[in-house]
Amino acid sequence: MGIEFLEVKAGRVVARMPVEGNTQPYGLLHGGASCVLAETIGSTGAAVHAGPGRIAVGVEINATHHRSATSGYVTGVATLLHGGRSIATYDIEISDEQGRRVCTSRLTCMLRDRPDVPPHS
Repeated sequence: MGIEFLEVKAGRVVARMPVEGNTQPYGLLHGGASCVLAETIGSTGAAVHAGPGRIAVGVEINATHHRSATSGYVTGVATLLHGGRSIATYDIEISDEQGRRVCTSRLTCMLRDRPDVPPHS
């Protein structure tokens, strides 16, 4: 997918992805590729929020595709909407190089203790 992280914090994750290599047969950015970018950055933020010894597992994602992208890069910004002990939800905006919104997504992740790490270690 060629995803490159630009900023990683629990409250905000930014990454970019090339359109080339992530298109559908008509040469447009594939909607599934936008979902991959959204879930990748949202679950990364959720994992950072969850902390050491915990994991984030996506349980729900939705995406609205507003416009197409045919070249260059798209940039995703995931912003924490809710960060609890068991659930984290992110709003993800994906834009083209001109700053136009390509996709809006929301991701909810379940936060769990890792089974191979004792709690609070």
